[in-house]
Amino acid sequence: MSPSDQFKDFKTFFYTQTLDHFNYRPDSYATFQQRYVINFKHWGGSNSSAPIFVYLGAEGSLDEDLDVAGFLPDNAPRFKALLVYIEHRYYGKSVPFGSREEAMKNASTLGYFNSAQAIADYADVLLHIKKKYSAERSPSIVVGGSYGGMLAAWFRLKYPHIALGALASSAPILYFHDTAPQVGYYTIVTKDFK
Repeated sequence: MSPSDQFKDFKTFFYTQTLDHFNYRPDSYATFQQRYVINFKHWGGSNSSAPIFVYLGAEGSLDEDLDVAGFLPDNAPRFKALLVYIEHRYYGKSVPFGSREEAMKNASTLGYFNSAQAIADYADVLLHIKKKYSAERSPSIVVGGSYGGMLAAWFRLKYPHIALGALASSAPILYFHDTAPQVGYYTIVTKDFK
């Protein structure tokens, strides 16, 4: 299968995203274009209450994620799911301030580059999609791996009214200072080989 055939069912869109979801300063109302991609191929439609599988982009361009996120297209036919892939702010084509150089310039522009803003972005985009396609009753399952898995788990905790569930693959949620032993991984692996 050629690369163009592989992605022929994917359609790219842009959502006008709020730069700052949590403050009410004048600069908080600035916006940027956030990319998302939808695959309608297997979707049963809004009247069927078919689910929406939502891939939460992580630390990279969405182009790379479409190539490797096989779990979603592999399971979409079985569940008649709509597939949605949302790009993380500051990556790929979802860069505020006009360019990556400008976005990474200083602390004031980097202040909007965090996971709380990212999951608020995902909530806005997903609600927009549900409204646009009359899919308000379609259950949503958010999916991510590693950092994206952490985002999926946090999304489900923060927005349970939007996501029915989350699949957080290889998400190091407890791997923060003082929440898990620093040598925990090595201890478990060592026990496996004893």
